[in-house]
Amino acid sequence: MLVEAPHNQNAALADKPAYDLRQIDCDPNFWYPVAWSHKVRKGKAFAARYAGHPIALIRPEKGPVYALEDRCAHRQVPLSKGLVEGDCIKCCYHGWAFDRAGKCVTVPYLNREDVGRPVKAYPCREKAGLIFIFPGDPALAESVPLPAVAQVGNPDYKTRLFSPRLKCHYSFMHENLMDMNHQFLHRRQMGSITARFLGQDKGENFLEARYSFARKGGNQPLAEALIFGKHHDLEGREQPVEEVVSIRTTYPYQTLKIHDKDGDLIMDLWVCYVPLGADQLGTQTFGLLSVKKPKWGFLLDLAWPALGIFTHRIFEEDREIVEMEQKAWRELGGDHNIEVFPIVKSLRALLAREGVPNRAAKPVSKG
Repeated sequence: MLVEAPHNQNAALADKPAYDLRQIDCDPNFWYPVAWSHKVRKGKAFAARYAGHPIALIRPEKGPVYALEDRCAHRQVPLSKGLVEGDCIKCCYHGWAFDRAGKCVTVPYLNREDVGRPVKAYPCREKAGLIFIFPGDPALAESVPLPAVAQVGNPDYKTRLFSPRLKCHYSFMHENLMDMNHQFLHRRQMGSITARFLGQDKGENFLEARYSFARKGGNQPLAEALIFGKHHDLEGREQPVEEVVSIRTTYPYQTLKIHDKDGDLIMDLWVCYVPLGADQLGTQTFGLLSVKKPKWGFLLDLAWPALGIFTHRIFEEDREIVEMEQKAWRELGGDHNIEVFPIVKSLRALLAREGVPNRAAKPVSKG
């Protein structure tokens, strides 16, 4: 299925060529998480990646974490294997030292200044237990805000972290979460439920879809009942809207929020799909799931392991599906998806409009 940017007030978009969506890279001019804060210890370096770019995260004993290209300018070995000393990282091979700006400040066996070449430095920030880098134009970093991340730090919520890797293009993940019509896939975990589309909102850089769910058969999972309350058997009658599920892609991030019938937020999921590999056909997911604590908070603590097992099983079913989609794309030599749901069509247009065609992408016929 070919994707092109929809017509809008910018007449230039009318002539924008169509590309295979799986050949459209993430726009690098946003903040992307590349590691959990607890993984980068004081006085240590940590190896991370964004797309095909190796990143060294360095946390000095004092001062904030910083990010450099994970290749020494001398022999290209990983700086993340080096020694953190003061505010600098020393390459493990010859001891070349680089500061947080990427400048080579010491070549220990040459007693001269300005001998070693610098390495690339990335704007780097830390928020909500995540370390973000700005892989695009560093001059834009200050003007692009960090995202709001679930309910981290809110004492009324309990938050779970997850960060699986998937063998698929990031766009498959946006589509999977946005399209709640795939609940048939999860029938063994959730019983027989049907998504009911309630409406949408969209703008230049976002799309939101809202759903409720009607249970058609099967028992309600324990973890679901502990979080949202017991959904009673209505003996065939139409189930009222008890919760509203809102899925929103605000490029390049995605959220899922659940509000109860009184409008209170009871679950808040934030996720970012960070591309891996030069072709961006792999994805590192960083997600935070915040659940509202009930009046008796210990009940959520008791349910927490069951919730973890439940969400893991759901995700593993999604993982298998999206990786099968990616496999089909490879075998067929392109995107042959036939999409009929208007929300997903709009989402694909958004991802195409905001992303960047990669070097392998070729304009294809719209006919």
